[in-house]
Parts: sequence; C-alpha cells; structure tokens
Amino acid sequence: MNILSAKDVRIGYDDKIIVEQLSLEIETGKITTIIGPNGCGKSTILKALARLNKVKAGAVYLDGEAIQKIPTKKIAKKMAVLPQAPDAPSGLTTYDLVSYGRSPHQKGFGRLGEKDKEMIDWALKVTGLTEWKYQEVDTLSGGQRQRAWIAMAIAQETELLLLDEPTTYLDMAHQLEVLQLLQKLNEEENRTIVMVIHDLNHASRFSDKMIAMKKGKLRKEGTPNEVMTAEVLKDVFQVDAEIVTDPRTNKPACLSYDLVGAELRNAGVLSRG
Repeated sequence: MNILSAKDVRIGYDDKIIVEQLSLEIETGKITTIIGPNGCGKSTILKALARLNKVKAGAVYLDGEAIQKIPTKKIAKKMAVLPQAPDAPSGLTTYDLVSYGRSPHQKGFGRLGEKDKEMIDWALKVTGLTEWKYQEVDTLSGGQRQRAWIAMAIAQETELLLLDEPTTYLDMAHQLEVLQLLQKLNEEENRTIVMVIHDLNHASRFSDKMIAMKKGKLRKEGTPNEVMTAEVLKDVFQVDAEIVTDPRTNKPACLSYDLVGAELRNAGVLSRG
C-alpha cells in the first residue's frame, strides 16, 4: 500500500521547470531515499510531496486523496516535515522546540494537555535528549541539535516523516547516530520515512527503496541492490564506481570511484607534460 504518491507532476519556480512529468510511489512502513547530483530536483520533489511547493501540473496524493484538497491541519496530523539545516530561535530550550510538534493537536489557546506532555517526554526519551530537555538548543552539539529537530517531528505523532538531508553538517558518528534513530523509528514505530541523502552508502544501508534522479527526471527506482549499481551511478553521477557488498549489512556499497573518462583525461594531461 502506498501512503504517498505523485502522478505526472511538473514542479518549478516561476517560469523555470525543475522536475518534469514525474511519477513515484512511497510505500507505507518503508524507508525511501532520494539520491542524485546537486541541482537535480531532490529537495524540490520533497517539498512538493509535503505540499510546501505547489505542483504546476499533475497531482500529489496522500492516502489516495489529492493533497491540495486536504486541510492543512489534517495534513499536519499525517505528515511531519524536517527541512534542511533548520534554525531555532535564540534562547529556545529543547523542550520548547519539541513542544512545537504538538501544535496540530492543540485547541483553544494552544496550552499543552496531558497527552501533549506525554508525547513530548516520549519523543525526548527515544531521541536520547531527556537529560538536555531544559538546555538551550543553540548550545547543543550538532548531533543533539539534529535529534532535537527529529524529536519535534516525531512528537507531531504522524505516521509519515519527510526529511531533507538530515545528516548535513554532521560528523561521521553523528550521521550514523541520526540514521540509526530513524531506522529504529521505522522498525519499532512503523513510521514511513522519506529522506534526501547525499551519502550513497548511507542511502543504501538504511533504505528499503532508493529513487535516483538526474536533471529533474527519475532515472532508476527500486531496492538498493537494483539502484546501487555501477551502471546506475555512471548514468546519474558520471562516475566509474566499484560496488561491493558491505559485510555488516549485506547491502551494496561504493568502495571507490573515479570520474568517467578520468584515465583518458589524465593520459592527456601527462602527454602534454
């Protein structure tokens, strides 16, 4: 069953079309990652799926219903969105930031009810941030700060999470920390997760499905074994990649790569020397 889908969508800004005639499906309860070179339309697609960008043609469907026809508050109860490198207001505590995730469920003057407080405490616990709940967000480490934003998203109590490059600016350990948390939410909470990720090995390791984009067009979609191939990476990224099986995960991984035609270009440089 597909929780989210796009049918023949065209997406762009003003008169510039970024994505043309795109159709894709997001399967319920799975982790899907969108990969591709810079400027290929990854973030543009994610924003359109989240209704942050209005499509110029075609339609996006949430649970089979055209998303443009669904009230905003209803969408916020089904879908949480984490943009790339978000900023929190200065002086905001971790608890306050996470409490914003309860906004779609509040009534009246927006006071936190018992259920809201329970969900905030739960989100802080599963993201490992209870100890820092009253600490200001801008004093947290990079990994803690990113987990705080994820805590806000999951406190929203939605079955669908959309994240735009959730590991940007994080070191190796913090990247793994965030991705393992998302994997845990998928496996234990049955959250459907859609991510834009630059690191191909992370995309392969943590995904059930990968979508490879190039110049606004879908070039390949499928399991990591189907997408993480030398042929696909050559087409999408213009690299000659050596793909191996990761012994820890049994997923495909890119061991090394070079630019397509690099040997010929290097030979040309050497001959001119």
